Amino acid sequence: ELRYTARMRVLGIDCGTEFTGFGVVEQTGSEKLRYIAAGAIHASKKSAMSERLRHIHQSLGELLATHHPDVVAIEEVFYSVNAKSALKLGQVRGVAMLAACTAGLPIAEYAPLAIKLAVVGYGRAEKSQVQEMVARLLQLETMPESKDAADALAIAICHLHTAETLSRQTPKGTSKAASQGNL
Repeated sequence: ELRYTARMRVLGIDCGTEFTGFGVVEQTGSEKLRYIAAGAIHASKKSAMSERLRHIHQSLGELLATHHPDVVAIEEVFYSVNAKSALKLGQVRGVAMLAACTAGLPIAEYAPLAIKLAVVGYGRAEKSQVQEMVARLLQLETMPESKDAADALAIAICHLHTAETLSRQTPKGTSKAASQGNL
């Protein structure tokens, strides 16, 4: 079950078959966002898919143990013209969800449009606009090196903005998550 609190640490995951981005962001009680960590897990295209999935799962498990997030936020699968690519991406998402569930963490899923809307204020924003706003919101001196890491940070920020909005709309003692489904 998703719970929303004033202080929350989120691991955002941008799933990919070669590079899986991760970003850890924390919301402090003062409603400020704080950058914790970001990067990308590289799974070589030369490796068998099963080996890549094992590597991603193991790496995510290590990140979860290191950063102790309260929730994991993942981008929903978007429509893909290439069915084979979509299936592979689905496998990576499954492994990411398994890592979160194994750690006993709730999972929030967001559509790409919702992520852009939460971070930039415009659902059709360009990737460069999202990256720029991520850097601005987290007060980073430079953009994250990896586009995958920037996307993962955007996913985490999206969850924190959504959680903040829902916590303001929910009477104390009531969980909005039940009526929201698995965001």
